[in-house]
Amino acid sequence: HVQLVESGGGSVQAGGSLRLSCVVSGVSISRYCMGWFHEAPGKEREGVAATYTDGNTWYDDPVKGRFTITQDNAKNTIVLQMIDLKPEDRGMYYCAARRRPLRGYACGTALNRGTNEFDAWGQGTQVTVS
Repeated sequence: HVQLVESGGGSVQAGGSLRLSCVVSGVSISRYCMGWFHEAPGKEREGVAATYTDGNTWYDDPVKGRFTITQDNAKNTIVLQMIDLKPEDRGMYYCAARRRPLRGYACGTALNRGTNEFDAWGQGTQVTVS
């Protein structure tokens, strides 16, 4: 049984930082495409960062240079470090895993294609930026 549990959300002022963590159990993150998604109030859930087994990472344009995704295989944990937060970064953040094989495209492409590309999700953690 796969389980993803996010933590680290909170309320910060614009320009502040937060570190989100996603602890995964039931599967090894070293085998899969892992992503973080953002759901702003009233908007669809969109991918912001992804990481794959080969160490490659991908970012949505609005967060490049501000967000960093890392994975700790020993702890089976994915971390999203967020700096210089903006009001538009507020909302729910979800960790997700894609356990199906990537057939002919990269993990970053899966991130851009959206939520249907990922099949295991956490419950999310709330981020507020004022």
